[in-house]
Amino acid sequence: MRVVIADDSIVVRSGIATLLAGAGVETVGEAGDSDALLRMVATTAPDAAVVDIRMPPTYSDEGIVAAHRIRTDFPDVAVLVLSQYVASSYAMRLLQENPSRVGYLLKDRVTDLDEFLDAVERVAAGGTAMDPEVVRQLFTRSTRNHGVEGLTPRERQVLDLMAQGLSNSAICTALVLAPVSVEKHITNIFAKLDLPPADDAHRRVRAVLTYLGS
Repeated sequence: MRVVIADDSIVVRSGIATLLAGAGVETVGEAGDSDALLRMVATTAPDAAVVDIRMPPTYSDEGIVAAHRIRTDFPDVAVLVLSQYVASSYAMRLLQENPSRVGYLLKDRVTDLDEFLDAVERVAAGGTAMDPEVVRQLFTRSTRNHGVEGLTPRERQVLDLMAQGLSNSAICTALVLAPVSVEKHITNIFAKLDLPPADDAHRRVRAVLTYLGS
């Protein structure tokens, strides 16, 4: 896998590159601002870009704006956004535009190598990786949705893990459930959220958006 890393701190960039190198991931470019990031993505065609939200010159939303540009202009490049704090509006914008090849992690997660690598690999493979804390905070906004309120505690656990981007097999492992049990819970979730039969991947996306954005 080939990645570019964008962060205004050279220490952070080097640290992430070192972590990734230890797992066999090649860093093909490091950028200190969004303009340099976009140039590197255009010239190196990486599999994924790891992007800090706040970068020069204003340290506000340059990173998230660049992430949207990458997703529009280079749809084959996955984007994993890193943030010091939860910014739920940014997470929802990323998901609503296209909930594939995208992730949002708090920077604290980078210190957990296995979790960080799993997120990078997941988005590069076309999936979604959402920080559990981001999901939790977004969930507090979903209580107005009667479909979500009708879910059982176990169904909410399953949907929470779906929102983080976990596959059915990973959900089985996380909750110590048999595959048939997870499939039943997901079927119930689709029914309670009024998601009619369709492509299951599409229904998963719609279920997660309902859960996070209601």
